[in-house]
Order: sequence, then structure tokens, then C-alpha cells
Amino acid sequence: MSATTARRHARRLLRQDGDRRTVEAYLDRLGLPAEPPSAQALTRLHRAHVERVPYETFWLHLGEPLGIDPSASMRHVARGGRGGYCFHLNGAFSELLTHLGYRVTRHVAAVHDGDVPTDASWGNHVALVVHDLVGFDNPSGRWYVDVGLGDALHAPLPIVTGEHRDRVMRFTLSTLGGGAFHLGHDPAGSFAGVAVEARPASMPEFAGRHLFNVTSPESSFARTVTAQRRHADGVDLMRGCVLTRRRLTATDTSTQVFARCGEWLDGLDEIFGIRLDARADATAELWRRVLAGHRQWLGGVGAPAALASPARMLDGCPA
Repeated sequence: MSATTARRHARRLLRQDGDRRTVEAYLDRLGLPAEPPSAQALTRLHRAHVERVPYETFWLHLGEPLGIDPSASMRHVARGGRGGYCFHLNGAFSELLTHLGYRVTRHVAAVHDGDVPTDASWGNHVALVVHDLVGFDNPSGRWYVDVGLGDALHAPLPIVTGEHRDRVMRFTLSTLGGGAFHLGHDPAGSFAGVAVEARPASMPEFAGRHLFNVTSPESSFARTVTAQRRHADGVDLMRGCVLTRRRLTATDTSTQVFARCGEWLDGLDEIFGIRLDARADATAELWRRVLAGHRQWLGGVGAPAALASPARMLDGCPA
């Protein structure tokens, strides 16, 4: 298909779409034009998404009500300048892909530590499969798409058993029969793997887990505010006030503790594109909780002396 034909196809697709303005705003955020479905276009969309739309839980810690309806998630990502976690990001991205003409299914998945998922881990993640994009290295035409893992995929993976590498990470993918599959994460990743069920799922199936994540004191999401961004050269991760930046190899890793609220907010903006639009008092209260959690962590596990001085932890949020 020529570039001219592709542009005509994209314009016709958007003219026919009732959510045209939302789709256009979404694509503007990704810095990409509308294109006909292809493996190459899907890869461009996936890479732009994980680079520009952060995995983040600031909405939860600021008390911002976010449900998991995919259409609402698409509007949130397209127009809000913020991100979300797996249910929001993969929900929104699946909607965008559908509007662009891809055939996408959502699946119950289990992000897990250890060798295999536990029963309790099933449903803690929604994974995406894009169909009908056959290629030399993907005869089934099925692609694992996941912009909601934080520190994992930079590009979609063909659902073919074997090892898959990018510049930074090494993944293993195993097909399990009947359409199910398993992703083994890079050894330096934040979790061990993701198991994905074969059957398609609807987003309401994840409502109970989302409620648990948001409200339960046992929820890891509710304990520590987090932002993550994947890019071609590595991963950026903010947990509380600690920024970790991994580049190319596991040994090329730097850590920085933000000691002032203003510097922390600047880091969120510059590195993750997150601009908190909460009230000043809500932002200040979140910063105080972040500092308290960091001090508790220091007392519990120890840290290098340069990171362990309470005197460095100075409030400085806007009044």
C-alpha cells in the first residue's frame, strides 16, 4: 500500500468514527498519524504508547476516581495528559486499536513472581491479543500486546514460542495450547512472568480486582505510589520518592532520592510527563505520606548512607 493510499484510508477511517476527536487526540499524544492495520504500524503505536503514556498510580493516592470502562479510559489517556495502571492503559489502547481497524481481544492474565502464577494472581492483569497480522515470523498472525506492564514490553511480540530480545531486555514466550501463552520476564524485571488465558474476556470481569486494588489495605498499589516508563534504551521507575533509571544493561543503573517536593514534582514532569493537577493541599499531603513511607523503608531494610539522612527529606510543596 502506498503512502498516499494509506493516508486516504486513515482519513476515511476517522471520518466514519463517532469518537474521531478522541482518537485524533490520542494519536496526537502518541505523535503518530492514523494508519491502516499492519504489524509495523502496531509496533509504532506500542512503542509510542509505553514511551509517552506512563504506568502510574498517582490517581489512586490522590483519591481521583478512575473506573475501568475502556471508552472512559481512552478519553482519560487522550485528553488528560496522564496515565494509569494495566486496566486503564490496556483498556484504552485496545479501544484505540479497535477504532483504527485492528481486531483485538482482551484476556484474563496473571502477573506473578515465582515459577508459576498462584490462584490468587489470576485476574490481576488484563492482556491484549491482536489478530490477523500474519508475517514471516508470525504465521498465526497473533500478537501479544501489553502497554500496561510498566517495565516490560517495548514492542508487541509474536505469539510464537522462543526467546525475544530488544536492546535492553530478554523475554521468553511459551505457547500453552488452546491459545493460552506465558511470558517470562527479563531476569532484571520487576516480576517473573505473565500467564494469559486463551478465552477472550470483557472488562467487567476485572471490576472486583480493581475494587480490591483501590480500597484494600492489602493492595500493593495502595501502599506505594509508582510511575514507570519504558523506552528504547531502558526503564525509568519512581517508587515513592526514589527514582531508578536502568540503561541498556542491568549494571548500568542509577538511583536518586528526591529530597524536596518541588524537585520531585519536576522529576515526575520531566521524566514521566506527569503533571499533577490536584489541589496544593492534596499534593502536599501525598508528599508527606511519601516521605513517611520512605523513612519507614529506610528503618526496615537499610540503605546506602548517602540516601539515609532524614535531614535531606525536606518538605517544599506549593502552599
